[in-house]
Amino acid sequence: MKKKLFLIFIISLTACVCPAVTSKIVKHKSLDDFSNGKTENTIISSKGTISLSYATELLAKDFNDVWTINSIVCKDKTVFIGTSPNGRIYKYDNGKLTCIYPQEKKEKAADTNSAKNPRTHLTNEHIFKLALDSSGNLLAAISGDKGKLMRYNGKKFETIFEPNDSPYIFAIILDKDGNIYVGTGPKGQIWQLDSKGKNPQLIYSTQDKNVLCLAIDKKGFLYAGTDTRGLIYKVNIEKKTATVLYDSDENEINDLLFDDNGNLYAAATSYKSIKAQLRDTAEPKTPFSLGKQDSELTEEPSGESMEGDGEEMSESLKVANTPKSTGLVGKPMPSELKRGAQSSASHIYRIDPNGFVTDVFNRSAVFFKMYMQNDQILLATGNKAELFSVNPNTQTESLNYEDTQASQITDIAKFGNDVVFATANPAKLMKFKSTFSQTGNFQSELLDAGQPAMWAKLQIEADIPTDAKIMLSARSGNVGDINDPTFSAWTEPVRIIGPTDLAVPLARFCQYKLILTSNENQTPVINAVAAAYVIPNLAPKITETLIERKDKKDESGAFKISFKPQDDNEDKLAFDIDFRKKGRNVWINLVRDHDKPFINWDSKTVEDGIYEFNITANDKFSNNTQTALTGSKISDPVVVDNTAPIVEKSELKTDGKFAILTLKATDELSVINNLAFTIDSSENWNNVLPDDEAFDTLSETFTIKTENLEPGQHIISVRIADAEENTMYKSFEFEIK
Repeated sequence: MKKKLFLIFIISLTACVCPAVTSKIVKHKSLDDFSNGKTENTIISSKGTISLSYATELLAKDFNDVWTINSIVCKDKTVFIGTSPNGRIYKYDNGKLTCIYPQEKKEKAADTNSAKNPRTHLTNEHIFKLALDSSGNLLAAISGDKGKLMRYNGKKFETIFEPNDSPYIFAIILDKDGNIYVGTGPKGQIWQLDSKGKNPQLIYSTQDKNVLCLAIDKKGFLYAGTDTRGLIYKVNIEKKTATVLYDSDENEINDLLFDDNGNLYAAATSYKSIKAQLRDTAEPKTPFSLGKQDSELTEEPSGESMEGDGEEMSESLKVANTPKSTGLVGKPMPSELKRGAQSSASHIYRIDPNGFVTDVFNRSAVFFKMYMQNDQILLATGNKAELFSVNPNTQTESLNYEDTQASQITDIAKFGNDVVFATANPAKLMKFKSTFSQTGNFQSELLDAGQPAMWAKLQIEADIPTDAKIMLSARSGNVGDINDPTFSAWTEPVRIIGPTDLAVPLARFCQYKLILTSNENQTPVINAVAAAYVIPNLAPKITETLIERKDKKDESGAFKISFKPQDDNEDKLAFDIDFRKKGRNVWINLVRDHDKPFINWDSKTVEDGIYEFNITANDKFSNNTQTALTGSKISDPVVVDNTAPIVEKSELKTDGKFAILTLKATDELSVINNLAFTIDSSENWNNVLPDDEAFDTLSETFTIKTENLEPGQHIISVRIADAEENTMYKSFEFEIK
């Protein structure tokens, strides 16, 4: 039974904060939320949990002239190690590393650096696969100019099989009767030998270049993975016939693995992953020892393997209900198989006994080896030498180990109660223990408040086993660079038993560090993190103002006053709007405590002139009288002109059948914008340009000359408008004799 401890999240601050200044919460609870952080002996699962990784131990690293460990096999506490490029086989036993092949060049385990042991001349020989026969003797596949299968009885090596025209042997597997099967290249053949290593028979010859891996099911069918086309063959050994079980979208099937339920797992690698690795690799590589290439960060052991059997949790921390987080939301991993154009991703496919195929894991990496441990698949990959744990049933995965020095993890084998794995470039033999690391930590990305903030408390939702613990350390700064030296020092770690003070200086950015300690058999598991911060009350701002006259057809003399407020505290704002005629000192209030960022104003309530508006934002409704702040902005001047132009002077003359009218129109504030006239009519208006042919000043002079007119009384009517469409009319009477 787990003991559950429910915590209520209460934010308390070291300074007195007005109740209206509300706190904000940053939540981390998904893979995306945590993936930008830094792990040290910790792992992040695809479910978005943080836990300690399993402990690792370096067993051996001093290999002479070895770039790559291709294969390892264990017999009791002895590990046999097959390498490239000089085709050496090493034996690791009780902390001692010994070269056992080639025997004529037997070497002691290297214990000095490369400067004292320069590389010898390279030979074209590679040990791509090791296995144990039914008697426990070592089987070694030698590849190079000539392929051969050798057996080591503890004293000497003997050649037991040389496949015809096959310089490469990539796969070895035994059936329940001890018969030996080998996969070769470049003719893609599968051979069978009896348990003594005799009576070789060609079982099947594929149309692919190389048979890279082999597996046998409980019914005795043989399965082979090939390259170039990425096929999985199902071979009937007795009939020496085969069918294609699955044609993958990838180029290579590098490993095959059965679980206890008869599901077949295939590690399929794309050539695009291989090419990407080769581009990124500076070290020389053997043909099947690939270089570096980008890969995504993932995750952790599944929950069932971390809790142990029958042991109680001493604490179970919970995050109290808080407003919706502004953080990123994790996306579920795809489960059903989606086939299409080849990408740079490699895949693990699960093929059930009925032949149904499911894509259970994919990454842009090269997949080398799978190993089944507690219903989870340990997956060895390159180019970052990453060891993944994949749970096909729960669709979760984790990054259990990453070697910052090596390029690939190439093989995995059972080693007592633990697991050993091998790396390449450089070559190392590592032990992956069945117990958790004693301690590790997770450092978050920078949390950004946007403004200098008071960082309050951090809380976690976590399961903490008895005798395990989680501690908190934090720091803060005002630069968005996690490596900037001006950040405060990490605070002294404090054990988390509830909401815990971050205890960092006021700053825009904060970073937390969670330090996990195990009881060896169990690890704390963090499911969510929530950090609170408070930005002190900041003055609101008016960032923009816009005052424009409304269409006179809708409302003559009406203006719309609009503006853009801003408040970093997201306070409720009220607005005061005042105006004055330019040149005067006294502001006249238009509205108080207005709640919208716009208002309509009737300019006919004031005399014509140039006016400006002062708009003030006030956060008093979200603060008290001591902490409330204001911010204001004065608009650009706006012209209020509701008066039509006037005719300053005019003169009308007649000349025979013609009339000539000259006049000068003037407006106080706006340019003269239009003049039109009509004779003896109210409909047929004719536009006239000023004498200088441009409407561009407050005064314009016009000359109007009529056409032939009939004798008698006539009227010339003129219509004059300014830029604000204020319009006046005037008529002139005259007589044609």
